[in-house]
Amino acid sequence: MEMKDYYKRVMELNQMADLEARDKAAKEFFDDLNKAQLPEYFNWAQEIFEGLHVKERGEQDALIWSNLETGEDKRYTYVELAANANKALNFIRKNGVNQGDNVYMMIPIVPETWFASLAAIKGGLIIVPTATTMTAKELEFRFETYPPDVIIADEASAAVMDDTLKATGKEPKVKLVLGNRDGWTSYSVIDNESPEAEGAKIKKDDILFCFFTSGTTGLPKRVGHSATSYPLGHLSTSVMIGVAPGDIHHNLSAPGWAKWAWSSFFAPLNVGATATGFFFKALDGNKYLEAISKYKVNIFCAPPTAWRMFINLDLGKFDFSALKYSVSAGEPLNPEVINQWKKYTNTEIRDFYGQTESTAMIGNGPWMEGKMRFGSFGRPSYMYDIVLVDDEGNEIDKPDETGHICVRLSRWRAIGLFTEYIGNPEKMKEVFVGDYYYTGDRAYFDKDNYWWFVGRADDVIKSSDYRVGPFEVESALVEHVAVAEAAVVGSPDPHRYQLVKAYVILNEGYTPSKELALELFKHTISALAKFKIPRIIQFVDELPKTISGKIRRIELREQEIKKKEQGVERGENEYFYWDFPELSSKKK
Repeated sequence: MEMKDYYKRVMELNQMADLEARDKAAKEFFDDLNKAQLPEYFNWAQEIFEGLHVKERGEQDALIWSNLETGEDKRYTYVELAANANKALNFIRKNGVNQGDNVYMMIPIVPETWFASLAAIKGGLIIVPTATTMTAKELEFRFETYPPDVIIADEASAAVMDDTLKATGKEPKVKLVLGNRDGWTSYSVIDNESPEAEGAKIKKDDILFCFFTSGTTGLPKRVGHSATSYPLGHLSTSVMIGVAPGDIHHNLSAPGWAKWAWSSFFAPLNVGATATGFFFKALDGNKYLEAISKYKVNIFCAPPTAWRMFINLDLGKFDFSALKYSVSAGEPLNPEVINQWKKYTNTEIRDFYGQTESTAMIGNGPWMEGKMRFGSFGRPSYMYDIVLVDDEGNEIDKPDETGHICVRLSRWRAIGLFTEYIGNPEKMKEVFVGDYYYTGDRAYFDKDNYWWFVGRADDVIKSSDYRVGPFEVESALVEHVAVAEAAVVGSPDPHRYQLVKAYVILNEGYTPSKELALELFKHTISALAKFKIPRIIQFVDELPKTISGKIRRIELREQEIKKKEQGVERGENEYFYWDFPELSSKKK
């Protein structure tokens, strides 16, 4: 079977109206793919994007782009997207860049992001996505770890890049800027190049993607993905989302992180759908949903922070008639968010799970609609052999027991799993233990094989003899009408090791007070087991987050440790459970 035949099978199964039959077809497909002998060489851009989609649907839109600040929009067919990518590749090659060199892309959501990504894949260059919010100091860490060969940046990012290049002494072969800047070549010169380019001969295990992780639990790691682990591995993502040929698919994500490659690039372009990108400086929920309506988006993927914003808007004024699927990823969503969105769109937000190190691993596929258990992040993808493992390394086969989420490697190695932490063999030994890859996350499954996320292994709170996952506590808190967002961590305690502490952001119209803290304590008492109840609540205006919207609980934990070391007993707007004699217990 040729590689393009696997993509055609996914395109066919994602168009199946009978969702139970689609589920069965997905299992059969991945059973075949997991056992397949892959060819030695694979160039996705040449064989699939051009060889399949440009050939069969060349005049269909591949990309719709809109500037939400100015109202400008642009459309590119599959033929036009390929031509723009080839022009970029020809220019880069002409300037001494060779297969295996890397390309740092520090640009916002603009069409050139798609052009350059496709060019790099076709040329066998290693893409290094770089968020436009990066500071020079953060870039120094990246440049010292992985010196740049090519840089593509917008004008503001180019200035930061210059500071970093000066500080590190690095000299890339090519510096392209969207606009103009001294010492840089304007990206517009690419227009003079030929729209045809020869694809590189790329081995299936060659590294093509280098993602620096978001650093939620420590220094960023360099995650290396291959010519197959992302282009082919993201068939799991395409199937989990349910995107089909001709669909208009939208993902709210910044290009500097893996999620953009997941859902703004591979998930739609793997199957001949239309990708969309909306540029904005600050997320305006009303403008964003107006664009979803205007461009008749069929599938909408967004992070939890965005969904929480959207449900607080007047959803009744938007036209969601084209919307057939809503998808979330990053951290599990609370049931109240899902219910509110469904009320106005008639779509259930389907949660799914994966990592920078993988493609979609666990999730609620389209066949789960109407059968989801809100709060559950679904069931394992058929691409992955997912198991739970206890602290001693034994597989867990009983429901309701929390364990480490692992990918079992003894039966097959999932195609979507990353190749290596580049230059970090010590970290590889930490996560690849025996026949397992340890994700670093914890979960449990119930008797019906619905999986429930507990949290990062480092985030799990150890209080007395209990282990408390932050998500369940956060979920209970945000069910209260006053709470917009919550983050739960362990606060050091000499008696219980850690106490469950909640940082709470309030909705508009509510202000921090002792009375409101009491109300929230009472609310959690009614919703949670006694050992999971927060013992400390602190009202805050913001929470530390990565650019992809994930809460950096590591910062909050470090903040708690520092407070205790400094002898700070109580922070601003901080309330303790034992402050309230009217509660059932005054004890810690």
